[in-house]
Amino acid sequence: MGNQLEQYVAVVGEAVVDQLHRLAKPLKGLRVVHVNSTRQGGGVAEILHWLTPLKRELGLEVSWEVVAGESSFYQCTKKMHNALQGNREDIHPALLRVYEETNARNFERLEDTLTHADIVFIHDPQPAPLLSLCPQRKGKWIWRCHIDASHPYRPVWRYLQRFVEAFDASIYSLPRFAQPMRHPLYIIPPSIDPLSEKNIDLTANEIEKATANYGIDIRRPVICQISRFDWFKDPVGVINAYRLAKGFGPPLQLILAGGTATDDPEGEEVLSAVQKAAEEDPDIHILLLPPDAPRTINALQRMADIVLQKSLKEGFGLTVAEAMWKGKPVIGGDVGGIRIQVVNHFTGFLVNTPEGAALRIRYLLTHKDRLHEMGERARAFILENYLLTRHLRDYLSVILALQSGGRDRITLN
Repeated sequence: MGNQLEQYVAVVGEAVVDQLHRLAKPLKGLRVVHVNSTRQGGGVAEILHWLTPLKRELGLEVSWEVVAGESSFYQCTKKMHNALQGNREDIHPALLRVYEETNARNFERLEDTLTHADIVFIHDPQPAPLLSLCPQRKGKWIWRCHIDASHPYRPVWRYLQRFVEAFDASIYSLPRFAQPMRHPLYIIPPSIDPLSEKNIDLTANEIEKATANYGIDIRRPVICQISRFDWFKDPVGVINAYRLAKGFGPPLQLILAGGTATDDPEGEEVLSAVQKAAEEDPDIHILLLPPDAPRTINALQRMADIVLQKSLKEGFGLTVAEAMWKGKPVIGGDVGGIRIQVVNHFTGFLVNTPEGAALRIRYLLTHKDRLHEMGERARAFILENYLLTRHLRDYLSVILALQSGGRDRITLN
């Protein structure tokens, strides 16, 4: 573990890793705490799993804490998530009381850790009230919003803003997601770990072994979408696109694979709707994967000819970067963080409807040279922009900026 960062030199180059060490040198010994609402399921937990040990390797004292609550707490925070992404969600005052009381109980458990931390990252709405409960705090607090909050439902945003406004800074994934604040705003897109089980290179034999039990015919074209079963991921729209493409082209197969997050109470409902929409089509493979199946996800993405992420809203979409890293063109929803990954007509296609997705599926499957060219460009684009070393550099830079006391220039020896 002590030399984990050095393993990335072969991927990103020695200069990139050396820069991380230089940025971290003045931060050694700093106590940093990350707080979110789940250790498994979803992109935030995935990022924190790799971010935490790498920060420790660079000399920071980092801990990762999780707030926990009953089902009504997650029902409330799911409504908040949907409201930030533009849905009209009128949250009952009783649920808001549960939200605040749950944070109060979690603060009792975390008080000493949060009070004495030098830097606290609060991820998304679930733990946002913790700062209001910590009047004796020592350090700087940062609200990290992973959600497309560009057009939030205003009553819910005004409620959350009371908590978020008091932070020392906010971080968003895209400039257009940011809401006006009295404190500094930073833009840090997420990233993927190229050396994780989900992204490492696999042999053809490993791919076949990992997917052997799913009844997929590797001799026929395969399209797949891998993500949580969530309405915003539009899995039913993906099924419609598959049917349209299959009706005018080769005998397609569709893989819809994913899981549910512990802080998402809608997952079972969405999965049921997807199973109903599939109508027992033997060429639609709906896979409910456990949280510890990264190698299977890796194999499914590598097996696919084309990867879809037909989201209706998307903060970033780690699965897009994962597929592009594997040399796959992605057909993605023309929304949020997908737009900064999929360069339309260059690394993939952006679409707004099932009909548009079907048109692009048929085009790529009948123009294999274009499919491979887009895949090669996609991998190069992720290497340049969306690997974890860039993400870690950005986090270290924000910490340096906040610790500098507002100086215009920070000099690193």
